[in-house]
Amino acid sequence: MNRYYKNYLLYIGAAVTMAGLFSCKKDGNPNNLPGVDPRNYEGKIDGFTSSDEIFPDKLVAYWSFDNTNNETKTGTAPTSTSNDAFIQNGVRGQALKLTDGYLYFATGFPAFKTDVFKSFAISAWVQILNNGSKRTMLFQLARPGIFTGNINFHLNTQSFPATNTTDLKIQPTFTTVGGGTQDNINTLRDSPGMPNYFPYVTPTIGADKWVHLVINYNGSNGVFDIWADGMKAGAYASRGTGNNLYKSYEPNEVIIGGNYNVIPGKSVSADASIAAMTGSIDELRVYNIALPDAYIKALFNLGKANK
Repeated sequence: MNRYYKNYLLYIGAAVTMAGLFSCKKDGNPNNLPGVDPRNYEGKIDGFTSSDEIFPDKLVAYWSFDNTNNETKTGTAPTSTSNDAFIQNGVRGQALKLTDGYLYFATGFPAFKTDVFKSFAISAWVQILNNGSKRTMLFQLARPGIFTGNINFHLNTQSFPATNTTDLKIQPTFTTVGGGTQDNINTLRDSPGMPNYFPYVTPTIGADKWVHLVINYNGSNGVFDIWADGMKAGAYASRGTGNNLYKSYEPNEVIIGGNYNVIPGKSVSADASIAAMTGSIDELRVYNIALPDAYIKALFNLGKANK
């Protein structure tokens, strides 16, 4: 073996030895995080076992409709009801079925006072059909003697005939600090090829099909979103700040399934554009924050699993 080859082997051997001395074993847990036990996640959806775990400290009103029309956080019973019944096979337990009906709560809820109710998320599961003639009001934070409430969770069921189950127009509104209203709607924005165009997002509906709808408002930046079956659906989310911010005027009351003009003795005008609701509703939740996107999706996924 010549001298040059022997020196080459010695060099290679030294290099391997040095690499062994200075190499580090790859650390798969550099931050010393605790171990994960898969059993802790069994039966969970998006990290939750139940819809009740979604911001429970920010949930300020909740109607489960499990054999009661009462708001469960305060135990408040409706002042009057019309054409309401409980049905089985709700999203969780029973649900409320309205047949040209409503629930009316004349008692003011402390959680909806002006100084504390600046942001909101309202989540509901509904079974609904279009009707070709009247709008449907899922939830209204009403203002006594005034047609338009602080929050109006409108469904534009007048836009299509009952035979159309592939389209649902959702157009909620809210009152502003400046005394006006702001809204959003799930509709096409401009046209294909335009920079701000995106497809029309709508859930498929039906008399026996549960659909998850959420309106979500952030009082710090004026963003007002609509969600339908776990997808962001609103076309005009940025509603502005300053005088365009939401204001929860007092006194206020709650109507589920209508407005004052569908309640005998409470009419405030001749406007008959909104009908008492025909359809079913379940798991109506009102939060005093704008929910993060992931939590809205979790509410949808949990509801699909009846949790």
